[in-house]
Amino acid sequence: MTLAVALSLMKTETNSNPRPPWSRVFRIKPIHIRSRGLWITAGLLMLALLSGCSEKPQRAVLTGATMGTTWSVVYGDPETVSAAELQTRIEEELTQINAAFSTYIADSEVSSLNAQPGGGAVVLSPRFAEVLTAALAVGDLTDGAYDITVGPLIELWGFGSREFSGEVPAAERIADARSLVGSKQMRWNPADRTLERPEGMRIDLSSIAKGYAVDRLSVLLADAGLRNTLVEIGGELRATGERPEGGPWRLAIESPDPSAGRFVDALALENGAVATSGDYRNFFEVEGRRYSHLVDPRTGYPVSHELVSVTVVHENCMTADALATALIVMGRGEAQALAEAEGLAAQFVSREGDGLEVHYTDEFAAFRAVATE
Repeated sequence: MTLAVALSLMKTETNSNPRPPWSRVFRIKPIHIRSRGLWITAGLLMLALLSGCSEKPQRAVLTGATMGTTWSVVYGDPETVSAAELQTRIEEELTQINAAFSTYIADSEVSSLNAQPGGGAVVLSPRFAEVLTAALAVGDLTDGAYDITVGPLIELWGFGSREFSGEVPAAERIADARSLVGSKQMRWNPADRTLERPEGMRIDLSSIAKGYAVDRLSVLLADAGLRNTLVEIGGELRATGERPEGGPWRLAIESPDPSAGRFVDALALENGAVATSGDYRNFFEVEGRRYSHLVDPRTGYPVSHELVSVTVVHENCMTADALATALIVMGRGEAQALAEAEGLAAQFVSREGDGLEVHYTDEFAAFRAVATE
């Protein structure tokens, strides 16, 4: 199966309605193709689409499990490194990352931090400090649409460690939870890596940790002398160099609505990262109303707009990961305006009538144009 075949699964048409100058748009109508392909296996899907035949092995693939999902690494020139040693180094790095950021490990750095009452200064590890600084920067950029202290609201709405109760939380409970949300209430000094937070405020870096892990594995591969690599963890990816067979890495983006086709787009990357955030898998309904797992920290309520998926291309996966989450929380209008102002490469998929409508910035179009030539 070639990329051209994959792209043929997408049916598009030009929409004649006037559009803002910062937006490209096309429509995807239902074509009733049944598919079980998942974006979380995008790296492996890319192999199925594009791997070629050769008498000499040109690539190697390593896989494993981490962070409640899977990881995969693809690299060229496999004869230059020991696959077994590389697998061990990758798993050791992922173990250290989980020891810092996993909220499911009782003695992880983030769990230990959250177990403390707050109010005093805590010195964080260099690894934790790096991710925290990046997360707070995205929070500032998006005026709080991205907030690593949103955990109490996630729990209240039943998308955390406890299941949904079947009832929409009362306004009073939402207000109480919001009092513990707001990273601007913390005092962070990156120079000496000290953090002070109000009593009861908890931190959750899950929405950026996968992207950070992807970046770390990419650096690990480069340190091993590998220049043509693709790293994927739970659908977040970073590519360096080119495919071992030649040409840029080519990636398909899954459609939020399988009835509208298997893919919404395809990208070509040589050096860059891709992250996608969507609300189409994790939600519940009460009295006919849909409640997304994406809770807006600014309001305390799940998002209710028609934006269902955001994909961001960035030089590093950590930032792409956080930005994708922030932009989908903001909604299409606000998010696109920010993406244009900041020069972000971003794609926005929205529900429109009986299909999907796809907008993307000029910066994103550059990657898409290469993929569809």
